[in-house]
Amino acid sequence: MKRVYLDNAATTPLDSDVIAEMTNVMQNFYGNPSAIHTLGREVRTLVEKARKTVATLLNASPAEIFFTSGGTEADNTAIRCGIAAYGIKHAITSKIEHHAVEHTLDMLLKEGVIDKLSFVNVDEKGNVDYSHLEELLQSNERSFVSLMHANNELGTLTDMEKVGDLCEKYNAIYHADTVQTMGHYAHDVRKLKAHFIVCAAHKLHGPKGVGFLYVNNSIKIPPMIYGGAQERNMRGGTENVYGIVGLAKALEIAYAEMTEHQTHIQGLKDYFIAKLKEEIPGVKFNGETDADKSLYTVLNVSFPEMDMADILLFNLDINGVCASGGSACSSGSNIGSHVLNGIKADPNRPAVRFSFSKFTTKEDVDYALGVIKTIMKQNALV
Repeated sequence: MKRVYLDNAATTPLDSDVIAEMTNVMQNFYGNPSAIHTLGREVRTLVEKARKTVATLLNASPAEIFFTSGGTEADNTAIRCGIAAYGIKHAITSKIEHHAVEHTLDMLLKEGVIDKLSFVNVDEKGNVDYSHLEELLQSNERSFVSLMHANNELGTLTDMEKVGDLCEKYNAIYHADTVQTMGHYAHDVRKLKAHFIVCAAHKLHGPKGVGFLYVNNSIKIPPMIYGGAQERNMRGGTENVYGIVGLAKALEIAYAEMTEHQTHIQGLKDYFIAKLKEEIPGVKFNGETDADKSLYTVLNVSFPEMDMADILLFNLDINGVCASGGSACSSGSNIGSHVLNGIKADPNRPAVRFSFSKFTTKEDVDYALGVIKTIMKQNALV
């Protein structure tokens, strides 16, 4: 049976050039990068070369890049340490953020670290209300703002420059969860005015278990993980060297091929949307779908009500289509997607997130469309 992978927002397959780069490190460079002998210094050079590669691509200083175990750790470090460093008591976010942000801020509120947690309004497509954000920023105290660049379930984009300008105006600290967009858009940190942005390598054809946190040099934060003096005393623990090298290689490839891949993937997404509209009566989409408002790798499809709603993902899977999704909360026993609940999506319509990568083909999309159409026929919906 054909197997089609359309869950690239969850993780992506490794690029062969990344595998080759990492394999070379695993086979030939085994010294501890903190050691002062020759083998240690060789490995330290690899880490610092990777840091410089990342910094150059982001128009940052190497001193602003800190390697982590992934996006979740990077988000936690930015939020916990950024708030602690400046004694901030008011945080602003939205109700459709990733759990790495949502749960961290909830815990800080419960712990009494912050006194107030405000939620900026979002519309039915997941767009941030910038006027409301400015109202929230007009409090008498310095705020910490955490708003993601692209929603991981909907794909809806937030204007990072607009948020950055507002945060600058009101002296707020700005953290942007850029996990879904790193490597898919060119981030110039000198233009964005964000104090923190983050990366998880496995979202851009790099390895799992490694990422980075960018910390603007205008602010200083304490470490979240204590131990050794690694990462310039910012993160204790021996570095994941081959992971770091793989991350840098994956990001380098992503930037070099960005225009080509964006054109390819956007074309597949547009084709998928058009065919779904044509072949599935009543189909709708959660989040923005216009190219200038939506992350080109993500499409959240809202299917008509059906008897098989609860096992739609299972049916896709057993027919060879890997995707993810859920529904808005329809009962007390069904928590559902907090993102779909946050935009007040119809709880009776099953939702599936299809996400694409540079390896996705038109044949993959056509196969998925055929499976979807078969399932809809079984439910007498086509």
